[in-house]
Amino acid sequence: MLGINYKPCNEDFWQGRTDSEENFLAFRWHQWIKPINLNKDDLSPFTGKLGFAFIGFCCDEGIRRNKGRTGAAKGPETIREEMANLPCCFTDEVKLFDAGNILVENISLEEGQDLLSKAINKILSLNLFPIVLGGGHEVAFGNYLGVLSHLKTINSKPNIGIINFDAHLDIRPYTEGMGSSGTMFRQISDICKKEDLNYSYLCMGVQKHSNTLELFKTADKLGANYVFAKNITYGDNWIVFESLDDFMKAQDYIYVTVCSDVFSSAFAPGVSASQSLGLDPEIVVRFIKYILRSNKVISFDIAEVSPRFDQGHVTANLAAVVIFSVIDTIAKIYGLGL
Repeated sequence: MLGINYKPCNEDFWQGRTDSEENFLAFRWHQWIKPINLNKDDLSPFTGKLGFAFIGFCCDEGIRRNKGRTGAAKGPETIREEMANLPCCFTDEVKLFDAGNILVENISLEEGQDLLSKAINKILSLNLFPIVLGGGHEVAFGNYLGVLSHLKTINSKPNIGIINFDAHLDIRPYTEGMGSSGTMFRQISDICKKEDLNYSYLCMGVQKHSNTLELFKTADKLGANYVFAKNITYGDNWIVFESLDDFMKAQDYIYVTVCSDVFSSAFAPGVSASQSLGLDPEIVVRFIKYILRSNKVISFDIAEVSPRFDQGHVTANLAAVVIFSVIDTIAKIYGLGL
């Protein structure tokens, strides 16, 4: 049981246009989404060809601890609203489920991340692909822990690679038990060291002006890999693709996480730390699709959508389109795309 801080799907968020109530080719996501309550003990594993489960992480405590601009706790609501009208560009054998939200209210960040970990573990055990809606980027720690917990039932030492699209390395120092939205990948490194696990971390879109020299030194010490945003924007992308290939070949599983501040503020103004020289979303989506085609990706999240700063829901809409691209790409991999 996930307790009172888990709230099952609120179907009110799934409202939109209806062109037909019978012709699936005219369906939008709000017509195809099904609620799933992770608190139920009698849930049976999904036996269809391909299923996705959305779960929101309504939290910005990590952002507050990181002295950023709070507001991302409301992100999952607005992302759902933007996803509602997306078209079903897949066959009816692809199923979409909404697993509700983890609410980090009147509990600690660490308790919230533990709840998310349990939820991710359960979603994976149901044979569904988790897509987490943030929430601050502290969502990454809970998502990773859930993936790790699930994979340990298969292999005591799973080989998991992390690909993070982010302007920040997020490997800041932290006090034990008090992480933030800027510490997750250092916390994961510490867990890997403690449990003798492989630590494989690649950060795409790093901004030199957003990280201290000590953080780059720490990244090198930890064996983390990173690609600067300027090298993606102005460099030879084939070199970046080769770097991705080298990284992905060494992994058995890949967890992909996107911090919305990786994007230029022209496309993503509603974030905690906006980036005037961030990446063009088209470039990021191209890399995400390439990573997905490795067929190793086990979980995905997009974080730091903050409605408080998001005039016209521009950033939430971008997050929805990124998620659309994820589902569209995986559906095509399974031969279920249209």
